[in-house]
Amino acid sequence: MDVRQLEYFLAIVDHGGFNRAASVLYVSQPSLSQTVRALERDLGTDLFHRIGRRAVLTEAGTALIEPARAAVRSLQTARARVAAVRELSEGRLDIAAMPSQTVEPLTTMIRGFSDRYPGVSVAIRAAFTPRDVVDMVRTGSAELGLLATPDPLPGVEVVSHSVGEQRFVLVTPPDGPFPAGQAVSYAELAGHRLIVGQRGTGMRAYVDSLREAGVEFTVAAETEHRVAILPLVLAGVGFAVLTESWREFAERAGALVLDIEPKTTLKIAVVSRRAELSPAADAFLALATDKSDL
Repeated sequence: MDVRQLEYFLAIVDHGGFNRAASVLYVSQPSLSQTVRALERDLGTDLFHRIGRRAVLTEAGTALIEPARAAVRSLQTARARVAAVRELSEGRLDIAAMPSQTVEPLTTMIRGFSDRYPGVSVAIRAAFTPRDVVDMVRTGSAELGLLATPDPLPGVEVVSHSVGEQRFVLVTPPDGPFPAGQAVSYAELAGHRLIVGQRGTGMRAYVDSLREAGVEFTVAAETEHRVAILPLVLAGVGFAVLTESWREFAERAGALVLDIEPKTTLKIAVVSRRAELSPAADAFLALATDKSDL
């Protein structure tokens, strides 16, 4: 059984016979009859009594009307929804993103995308390391991913699209020991208390590299919850090394944000699966990589 057979069956019911239905459907009467015969063979029963040129529903035919209409309506709805997604008037896009990059540049990307395609919902999936992002895109948990890494961008399991860099900055309480507006040498972090993130993140790798370079400090707190870092800094627990995506947010909260010298950056990339992307993912990627007029 297929939907075309059900559509032909309903046309005969609605238009009172094979000839009229064939005319409405723009098919030949023999072709219509053959299609209905195939449906009857599949169901194992006659749907019509053929009386001359008349077609009178059998009991089985009457029983089929309601489920046939439901099936045809469902297909029409499915086609309409697929068309809406294709035209980006509705739908959903799943993006895996690391915490700092969710602050920026993802916020700006989503704002531009939503302005252009307000009917498409963007779902942000939490990923804490570049490996998490790649795995979620590779396995289909998310269609796109946003990551930051000090290493070369991944290019085997996923396709990487560079969207810039972010430098590391130092976030301190407003009454900290460093003057506003002046860069801090990484060596000046020696002897201070730092709040660090989990292993596998670029932020943690940078802090660990300071220790390898001979800069001794105390780990005041280690947290997987990136949103806890700024409150801990403002509470005087310690300083934090974050990416500059946090700069505006931290300054609005009252923290002091200082550049660290020498300048050290993370590569920021949107990653996509190697298979064909959905229209929503294509449009978002064009925005993120500045390849459209969004």
